[in-house]
This record gives sequence, structure tokens and C-alpha cells, in this order.
Amino acid sequence: MAAALAYRWLLCAAGIVNVLPIGGQRHTASDNPSTYNIGGVLSSSESEEHFRTTIAHLNFDQQYVPRKVTYYDKTIRMDKNPIKTVFNVCDKLIEKRVYAVVVSHGQTSGDLSPAAVSYTTGFYSIPVIGISSRDAAFSDKNIHVSFLRTVPPYYHQADVWLEMLSHFLYTKVIIIHSSDTDGRAILGRFQTTSQTYYDDVDARATVELIVEFEPKLESFTEHLIDMKTAQSRVYLVYASTEDAQVIFRDAAEYNMTGEGHVWIVTEQALHAKNTPDGALGLQLEHAHSDKGHIRDSVYVLASAIKEMISNETIAEAPKDCGDSAVNWESGKRLFQYLKSRNITGETGQVAFDDNGDRIYAGYDVINIRDHQKQHIVGKFSYDSLKAKMIMRINDSEIIWGGKQRRKPEGIMIPTHLKVLTIEEKPFVYVRRMGDDEFRCEPDERPCPLFNASDATANEFCCRGYCIDLLIELSKRINFTYDLALSPDGQFGHYILKNNTGAMTLRKEWTGLIGELVNERADMIVAPLTINPERAEYIEFSKPFKYQGITILEKKPSRSSTLVSFLQPFSNTLWILVMVSVHVVALVLYLLDRFSPFGRFKLSHSDSNEEKALNLSSAIWFAWGVLLNSGIGEGTPRSFSARVLGMVWAGFAMIIVASYTANLAAFLVLERPKTKLSGINDARLRNTMENLTCATVKGSSVDMYFRRQVELSNMYRTMESNNYVTAEQAIQDVKKGKLMAFIWDSSRLEYEASKDCELVTAGELFGRSGYGIGLQKGSPWTDAVTLAILEFHESGFMEKLDKQWIFHGHVQQNCELFEKTPNTLGLKNMAGVFILVGVGIAGGVGLIIIEVIYKKHQVKKQKRLDIARHAADKWRGTIEKRKTIRASLAMQRQYNVGLMASHAPGTISLAVDKRRYPRLGQRLGPERAWPGDAADVLRIRRPYDLTKSGQLGLGRTRPQQNPLPPRYSPGYTSDVSHLVV
Repeated sequence: MAAALAYRWLLCAAGIVNVLPIGGQRHTASDNPSTYNIGGVLSSSESEEHFRTTIAHLNFDQQYVPRKVTYYDKTIRMDKNPIKTVFNVCDKLIEKRVYAVVVSHGQTSGDLSPAAVSYTTGFYSIPVIGISSRDAAFSDKNIHVSFLRTVPPYYHQADVWLEMLSHFLYTKVIIIHSSDTDGRAILGRFQTTSQTYYDDVDARATVELIVEFEPKLESFTEHLIDMKTAQSRVYLVYASTEDAQVIFRDAAEYNMTGEGHVWIVTEQALHAKNTPDGALGLQLEHAHSDKGHIRDSVYVLASAIKEMISNETIAEAPKDCGDSAVNWESGKRLFQYLKSRNITGETGQVAFDDNGDRIYAGYDVINIRDHQKQHIVGKFSYDSLKAKMIMRINDSEIIWGGKQRRKPEGIMIPTHLKVLTIEEKPFVYVRRMGDDEFRCEPDERPCPLFNASDATANEFCCRGYCIDLLIELSKRINFTYDLALSPDGQFGHYILKNNTGAMTLRKEWTGLIGELVNERADMIVAPLTINPERAEYIEFSKPFKYQGITILEKKPSRSSTLVSFLQPFSNTLWILVMVSVHVVALVLYLLDRFSPFGRFKLSHSDSNEEKALNLSSAIWFAWGVLLNSGIGEGTPRSFSARVLGMVWAGFAMIIVASYTANLAAFLVLERPKTKLSGINDARLRNTMENLTCATVKGSSVDMYFRRQVELSNMYRTMESNNYVTAEQAIQDVKKGKLMAFIWDSSRLEYEASKDCELVTAGELFGRSGYGIGLQKGSPWTDAVTLAILEFHESGFMEKLDKQWIFHGHVQQNCELFEKTPNTLGLKNMAGVFILVGVGIAGGVGLIIIEVIYKKHQVKKQKRLDIARHAADKWRGTIEKRKTIRASLAMQRQYNVGLMASHAPGTISLAVDKRRYPRLGQRLGPERAWPGDAADVLRIRRPYDLTKSGQLGLGRTRPQQNPLPPRYSPGYTSDVSHLVV
């Protein structure tokens, strides 16, 4: 079984398998054991002897050993061969039922043998206490499940580094470490601890450059070239003694070990033969005191067993390595008790962390002097009163590089900086250079835009508030600069991304902030808002301008629509006026119609009675009074109607006066107010309102809304409307596409002062300031801050405000425009002119209808006249026929009378016959009645023609004997004699 166990351990050490203790049934006993065997795997006979002596003395210490409890020692010598060590542990320790094992190793045995002991005993859950193993691998509880140690691992020196940096006020360092497990462990612990170690974020130590190298170096020159270009001059080195010698050798050749350079090294590097003079190193207290660690480990074990006995039952330890099913639960419990120990021992305060590693270990701070002499200048030790570790360093005893007594700054301050800015009116105006331009204007500075995708640059010129500030700042604190625009045109926001190989999220910044965080720029001079999210990753100067957040909107347009003249009255009132006009007209007509005094004669006129007031005239009268036009005719005649007319005139006077006053107020004196009252306006927070608001994506305002819980609903609504740049949003506000733009007050007040149609709504909120951004730990931070404070005191910042932000003349013009009444124009009164045009068009249309109707009436009248004339003619013809018939009847009677008497003709007849010869012709009986009329007509036609004296086309015929006229009395026979 021991051989199999050894084989499995080798696989585990090689990283092929990862074995955990095998679970099983818990062994219980009625009483706790009275004897406890403590195993020891030690590196020398002296250690073995001291181990036995310590246990012997322990049995007499009642503070740690209960009554009836005895401890026995079981020791073996550490073998260089880990396989033999495994067999020895099984045969000589586990067979003896040891409850714990204390292990150490010599300088030549390495860490494989302690690892073999830890794996073997850990397989059976037997706790192991190491007193000399300091490798980071023993902190891995997946392999060394029950391993503790009274010495700290090497990577715990990162904690001491942080204490030293805090003491010397160094905030930017370069870490040099080997690529093995311990080198990476010390880097990880430094970075993790530095995040929580400092109370003041500004004092936090940051890593400017990480230099990782493969062990067994031959040359370090390539890395030194990168280190020389960095700002930091504080080097933290973790390397073996051999590698440290190569690093120090090459650093000396590059003059990086002299004045101004600070080297802080770990224990292994401190032992290099060429460690630079002035370097500071660490040395663990009691690092080689095996006797002290043996005693502390035994007493820690005794303290844990004592507490465990008083709390629970301890099962006997496993006995046989051949039984793979053994799972000693008491051993697991004992390991937990051991980790909770905190006692004062010979090596100091002994306590453990969750990994079983020693904490509260003391260190000496060593200063290297001439000829590699080591001088202790400080200590890192446990303070029992404060219950924590305290760093104490005597700065006056330190001799730094170059034999200097004064502490180096730890950083090389560059005098030529790369400065970034961004277009944001009025702070930065950007103008593209023309093809024929070779330089910018005197008040401008070149600010190229670098395209990272194709490594090209577009030439621009910048001017404005921030550019003037940068120029004055460079003169005051003496630096030169290269100015450039933000590559992506954004201030910058963070994106959460997964860490490689970890379950945690990290923030990755874009825009200006990303350039600064990734150390591609040294300074940001722009309207950069100071907020907690940004201050966590970059430095800020004191604010050069204080501002807040406000809302920009377009002023509500005055009611200058086509129906502006109707605005003084509401729709209801207009309808009532229209109805009143016609109702009064109808009542006037009825009163005048039915009044007995509605018709009367005027004394000075003729006797004709005047007509009563008709409905058309009544409507004309009502409209004429209302519109104050002259009434020439069609006025009421009755007293009752005239009383109503006077009342209507008073009503019209009041209506017209009210309309005139309100029209002046609406069109001349109206002053529109803002639509919103501020950030607390209910319409902004009510998602149902049709009101669009937005800000700029990833900006400080966007971050502000993310932080404010009470604005969460509003932020969710506006998030989809956010813009990429503020310029686009302001243009959309002017066009009316965006109702409210939320942004920095300085920019929005500038826009409102420049355009009288824009206005800021409500009071400022989210007050903050604009600051100059710098890298974490930048040496320019203090200088820039002091310069800005001086600018405020000297009035320079106020001068910039007046020059670039507060356009006094423009703002004054806007105020004058607001105070003076508006001049009415066509836009205001267009509706009235349209009304007149409609009236003209209506009149023309009505006259056309009247003309068409009149033509139709004329045609109809003509047809009626023709019909009437035809009827009259027909009626006349009938009358003529009746007359002729009567005449013929009388003629017949006369002729009959003549024939009967055979008397000669009378004188009258003779005359007629002579005058009208044809009367003498006798008519045949056949034409006596029917043809007489026709004959007479035939006889008359020539007469009618000759009567005019014409025939045909101007020709005349001679007079003939005419017929008697149509109604001539001679046409009939004279019968007067018959009467006589």
C-alpha cells in the first residue's frame, strides 16, 4: 500500500492527478484518548532532540495539557528522496497512531520531501505543521489539504511592500518577478491587497509596468529598455538569488541603480552578491530558528487538542496505510482547531489564515550599504495593543542610491506630455485645416485626430476655453505638450467584461478615460466631469469650473397660426357669438313683423306706406352692429325692436372691446414659458407622457442617472433615445425632434445665450465640476491643482468665462427681445388676410351663380312670353273668325232680302260695289259659308301688300281697287235704311 501511495503522490506532484482524502464512516469512542503521539519529520539530530525535549516539557505545562493526558514524540529523519520519505511516514509514524506531524527540511533536501509528508498524512486527514516550507504551492488546499506552517510563504512579502510604499508615499511602481508559481503569487497578492489596503484612493499604489521573466536568466537588457521609458523609478523585485544577480548586473550597466532609483527586494534577492547600494530588502525574523518554530508548533498543537477535548470526542488516529477506506473525521476537525489558534510564541504572534499560512510574522527592513553590508533600518512587527502589524522605519538611517540621504521622488517627471481633448463648445472648437493651410491661426493649436484602425492622422485646429487654459497651464508649471483629439470622439464609459480564467467582471474604459487608463495619454484637458466612477481609475485636479446638470428645451412657439386672430376667444365663445347674431336677427324680424307700429308713414315723405323689416335686412343689421359698420337701410321700425337693437349694440361693444384687448395680449404681449419645471417634473418621470428626453451615451450624466435609484424609471425611458454626441442632440432640440436634452449646465447655458429660441428649464441638480484628468499617481497632479487654484484667485478663470461662455452682447439682445413687445407680421395676421381672400372668392363665386341663375330665368321668361304671344294670337284669330262669320251671316240676310224684293240696289250698295267691284260677284252655293273667309283673306292679302306700297325687294305695284278694311263698316252692307 505504501508503494501505491507513493506512486499516487508522484502523479499528484507532477500535476497529473488531484487526489482528495477518501471519505468514510466516522470512528467514535466512548472517551477521549489519554495519550497522544506527535510525529516529527526533522532535518537534523539537533532538531529531533529539541523536539523530544519540548514534548517532555509540554507534559508538565498544565496551561496546555489537561490532567490525565500525555504526549509522546515519534520522530524520523527527513530523507532527500521523497519516495523513501513516504514509506518512512507510513511505517514509522502512521503505524504509531500519530495525531499530527511536525515537518522541516534542510537546505539541500528541497521542498519535495515535505510535500511527500504533507500528501501522505493528508490522505488520512492527519494535520501537518511545517516549520520551514515557504513555497506558494503549500497554500493550495486541493493538494495539501491539512498543511499548516509557522512560517509565512514568500508571496506574503507583498503585504510588507505595501506597508513600505505607504510609508514612503510612493504611488507608482514597477514589479519585476519570475514566471514561476511564487512570482505570480506575489504579483497577484500585491494587486489584490492594494485594492483594499488604502483608505485614501489617491494614495493607492498602482503598478505602472509588470516585468515577468523566465527563471535562470542570462540577460535582462531587453526589459530594462522598457523600464527606462516608464515614469516610475521604484522597482519591486521578486527573484531567486541567481536571477537577481543578472538583473542587478544589467541595471548597473544602464545606470539604473544610482541616484533617483529605488530598489525594494525580497529575501532571496537580498542575498545576491551585487545588490545595489541603497537597496531595501526584507528578512524574516526567526527564519532559521528551527528550535523556536518546533516549540511554537508543538504548543499550537497542544492548544488545539485541549480545546477539542473539551468540546467533542476525539477518535483514535488511523494506524494502517494499507486501509485506503479510512477517513479520520477527527483529523479534519483538529485541522480546523489548529487554524483558529492565536498564541504568543518564541517566534512572535502565531496565527493562521484560511489557507493555514502563518500571519503576524515579523520582518526586518534591511538597507544595503557599501561592500554589501546589511543594516537594519526598520521592523515590521506585531503590535499587541493594536492587534495588528505595524511598520516602523527610521528614515534618517537609510542611505539611498547614489549615497543620498534624501528620499528619492520615486518617479521621473516627464516634461513633454501627450494631451487629449474633445470637441465640446464653447470649451473646445474644432476646425479642419484646408488643403492649402500649413499652420493654425495664432489663437489655435494643432490637434490631429489619429485613426487607430489605419494609423492615419487628420489635421485639425482647436481653440476655446480649455485650449486657453492649457496654454496658460503649460507656461505656469513649465511643460511642453502634443495635443490630439479623442480617437473615438467620446469622453469614455466602462464596459463590464469577464476576466480571463476567472468568474469576476472587470471594467474596460473607452474614449478619453480609456486612453488615460491604458497609459496612452498623460493628461486630459476638456470639460471632463469629476465623478466617483472615473476617480477610481484616474486622477483629477481640483475643478477649474463648477457646474451641474440642467435641461435644454426649445421655447414654446407663439400661437401664430393661420387662425391666430381667433385665439382671444375660445371655440365655445365663438360659437355662442355666431348663434347670438342670428338669434337676435330672427327676434328683430319677428318683433318688427308682428308689431302694430311696425309700419308707419313718415311725415315728410309721400303717402306710400314703408315696408316692414325683412329677415335678410335683420341679419344685415345684426352683423353691422356687431362689426361696427354703417347701417344705411333696413333698420327696425317698431319700438320693441329698437330696444332690442340698443341692447344688441351694447353687447357688441363689450364683445369687440374684449376681443381687441385679448388679441393684443395674445399677439403682442405674450411671453412663452418653459414646458418643464425641472428634473422633478412629473412628465419626465411618467413614461406614458409623449415627451422625449435624452442625454449622451456613456457620459457623466448617463452615469449619474444610473446611480440615482429614484430616476431609474426615467433612465429606462430615455436610455433608448440617448445620443452619441451632444452636438447632435442640441440640433434635434432646435429642430423640434427632441423635447428635452439633459446635459452639463455650462454647455446648455452657452447654447441658450447664443440662440434666443432655446431655454434652460428648472434649477441645477447633480452639481459637480470640470477637472483635468491625469494618470493614477501622476507627478503632475499637485502642480496642476495648485496652478488652477492660483488661476481662480487671480481672476483668470473668470476672464475665460466671460470670453467663451457668457456671450454678454448676445445674452443682452435676448433679454431685450424678451422685454420688448413683438411686432405683428404676416405670420400673425395671415389668417385675417386669408379670411378677406375667402370673402372675395365667395363674392365672386356668388356673382357667378347669380349670373348663371339670371340667364336661366331670362330664357325661361322668353319661353313664357312666346307661349303667351302664341296664345294671344290664337285667341285673336278665333275672335276674327267669329266676327267674319257674323258679318257673312248678315250679308246673306241682306242678299236674300234683295233677291226677294227684286228691287234695285241702294245707293249704298252701288257705292260699295263701285268701290269694291268684287263684291258684286256672286258666290256659288258651294262656297257660300266654308270658302267665304278664305276668299276674303285672298282678297285682303293684295290689299295688305299694296297698303305699304311695296312688293318684294323694294318693288311697288300700282294701286288697285282695294278690299274694304278688316273691320271697316263698309265691309258689310249698309242696313241703316232697314232700321228706318
